[in-house]
Amino acid sequence: MSYGQGGPQSQWDPWKPNSQQPWNGGGGSQTPDWAALAEASETRNRRRRLLFIGGGALATLAIGAAVAFAVVSANGDNNASGDPSNLPATASIPGDSSDPVPSFEPTSAPPPLDPKDFISSATKDTAPLSAETLFPGTQLTMGETVYKKGATADTRNCASVAQGTLPKVLTSNGCTRLLRVSYIKDGVAVTVGVAVFDTEAKATAAKLKADKKSIVKSLAGKGIKAFCDSAICRSTTNSYGRYAYFTITGFTSGKDVTTKDTRVFSTGDDLAEFAFRQIRRRGEAQASAAANG
Repeated sequence: MSYGQGGPQSQWDPWKPNSQQPWNGGGGSQTPDWAALAEASETRNRRRRLLFIGGGALATLAIGAAVAFAVVSANGDNNASGDPSNLPATASIPGDSSDPVPSFEPTSAPPPLDPKDFISSATKDTAPLSAETLFPGTQLTMGETVYKKGATADTRNCASVAQGTLPKVLTSNGCTRLLRVSYIKDGVAVTVGVAVFDTEAKATAAKLKADKKSIVKSLAGKGIKAFCDSAICRSTTNSYGRYAYFTITGFTSGKDVTTKDTRVFSTGDDLAEFAFRQIRRRGEAQASAAANG
């Protein structure tokens, strides 16, 4: 058998282990061609270095392009990138206006009118006045109690419708009118007398000078019999504004009033309270008319 001439020839790969290496010529010494091997190795190394250099250059170019693109994009989206020419015009900046701001003088609402001022002197208390305007209607309801209205009276001679020490009190303080009205409930009658003065000071002085013997005369009529002509009755005195008001309350049967007769006391208190309310409402009505006029 012969070997080496007729069998298949395999290619030698210096990077492949156990591959068949070529020999120099066909001599029997079979010594490798070291020069050829070194040249082939150098050629491969040179190619590999070129590939690395080329790939690095391409990567550097790609990164540079990406950075340049990012810078261009940022400059394109940000109009206020340090260049004053990119700022909006002054007229378009919010909150910056050259138009003058309107100014207003400080104002304050006037103080509300005091109703009592209108009933404290004759110069301001000019609304119509009568017993019917102060005590209108035919009956009076206070809480759950209903009082039937009797007669009314109006006199310019105040002392003529007063008793005890009251005539002197009214005269000395300049009483100009005395209005009276009576009410009744279950045999208990009451007369309210409203004395009119020019000023609040005179009405207050009359109240302070009145005593337990300062009594307004009771008023009978329109379903109410005479009362408190000689019997003991209960009386009260007070004032508000330029008005002093008095009450006298007792039984129409002529019986004397005692401290145990609570109905008499409650009746007198109800009518004194009503007189105060009506005088105050008179002031409120005039203050409202002045404010709206």
